[in-house]
Amino acid sequence: MKLMGTAGRTAGFLAGLLLVAARAGAEDRQLRPFIGATFGGGTTFVELDRGRAKLALGLGAVFLGEVFGAEVDFADVPGFFESDDNPLVVGSRVTTLTGNVVVAMPRRMSEYALRPYLVGGAGLMRVRTTTSLNVFDVSRMFPTLDVGVGVVGFVSNRMGVSWEIRRFQSLDREGDKGVSFGDEQLGFWRATMAVAIRY
Repeated sequence: MKLMGTAGRTAGFLAGLLLVAARAGAEDRQLRPFIGATFGGGTTFVELDRGRAKLALGLGAVFLGEVFGAEVDFADVPGFFESDDNPLVVGSRVTTLTGNVVVAMPRRMSEYALRPYLVGGAGLMRVRTTTSLNVFDVSRMFPTLDVGVGVVGFVSNRMGVSWEIRRFQSLDREGDKGVSFGDEQLGFWRATMAVAIRY
């Protein structure tokens, strides 16, 4: 519990620091509501289906300078561990909140074209499952790392589109016997398309 409290405070502090620093010199401020899918999951939790694509919805707030910037990313994936052929899991959800550093192609070089970028940072992942017999139920908060690549392009001064792929990986924590094979962890990929709104 002490580890989780420290991780939460650290993630919050880093996200706040990134946002304050980025807003002070941001030339480009964007909101990015997105839709996407998770895939390629891996976990140590018992009897959970995590390999199939699942719908992800979320919102990013991006503050970009000429090259460097910051981002806060929130996403929710309902039904993450559920499938028609696994009746054990009757409800599940994975939620992530991360603060990230963004490194983008210089704006002057990509004003009228797609602007590629790298993104990476840290935050928190909440994992919840409800099983039919309440034997393998999970409700955990993990410190997590994320890293990805994407491109953004604008069709007008205010509106654009962004495509991205990102990896999320929780940091190990000691698992409960019978619920996890070894230390608890969860990792997955997320591919998204977002509407980029400058403000």
